[in-house]
Amino acid sequence: MKKKRNKASNNRQGLQIVTLCISTAMVLILLGMVVLTVFTGINLSSYVRQELTVTMVLSPDMSDAEAQRLSQIVDREPYIVSTKYISKEEALKEGTKELGADPSEFVGENPFTAEIELQLKANYANNDSIKKIAAQLKTYDGVSDIDYRQELVDTVNDTLSKIGLVLVILAALLTVVSFSLINNSIRLSVYSRRFSIHTMKLVGASWGFIRTPFLKRSVSLGLVSAFIALVVLGIGMYALWQYEPDITVVLNWQVIAVTALIVILFGVLITLLCAYFSVNKFLKMKAGDLYKI
Repeated sequence: MKKKRNKASNNRQGLQIVTLCISTAMVLILLGMVVLTVFTGINLSSYVRQELTVTMVLSPDMSDAEAQRLSQIVDREPYIVSTKYISKEEALKEGTKELGADPSEFVGENPFTAEIELQLKANYANNDSIKKIAAQLKTYDGVSDIDYRQELVDTVNDTLSKIGLVLVILAALLTVVSFSLINNSIRLSVYSRRFSIHTMKLVGASWGFIRTPFLKRSVSLGLVSAFIALVVLGIGMYALWQYEPDITVVLNWQVIAVTALIVILFGVLITLLCAYFSVNKFLKMKAGDLYKI
């Protein structure tokens, strides 16, 4: 009879641990998704900003050799990611392709001028910085104008700022909700052993000695839950990569590694803290209070 009771108790504890692992893993999956979204959003912000093009319009009488030399000089500026020199002939070909006719046939000469397209670093891709950069670039000999889409720069920066704010707020809210859900799950687990805790107190066991097995189990629970969450997230990222291979531009190995580290640390830390506070709650209770909850 005693063996049956012990077996039933072990089965109940085993089911409780599995349920706790699954519920914790689900919370960590949601957290991982938010972390991935935040970091990919940051990368997307940098990528979009670096795709904004500033064009140096060169003087018509500037030779190709002078223009290419100027391109090499500008390329060494600290705010430049890359430069692309477009000669008059290349500009004419692109213009003919877009217009569907060769404008030089009507004008009698090539109406296009050579250009240097600049890709700026993300930190400089805002109108205040671009204005200063444009003023500096105009000081070079042979530069007739600096062209960029000011409204597009403002729109991109405003949109990315709003998206970033929403993601940060969402991450903060999810962290609070995650703590509450995992804390409740672990508290229920400790609640089922409240009388065992009280019995150990009666025989003179120290609080640290009583807490230790609960804390060790919480660390194991956090690691297992984090592993489950990472497996699910990994499958999701692989499916996303299969659907859109170019996602690696914003969802790179650095983002994946940081996300995995955050999920593991959060999983271990949150379960450890929840177990610590839950056990302490029952350690402070008197015998009579254990029957009232």
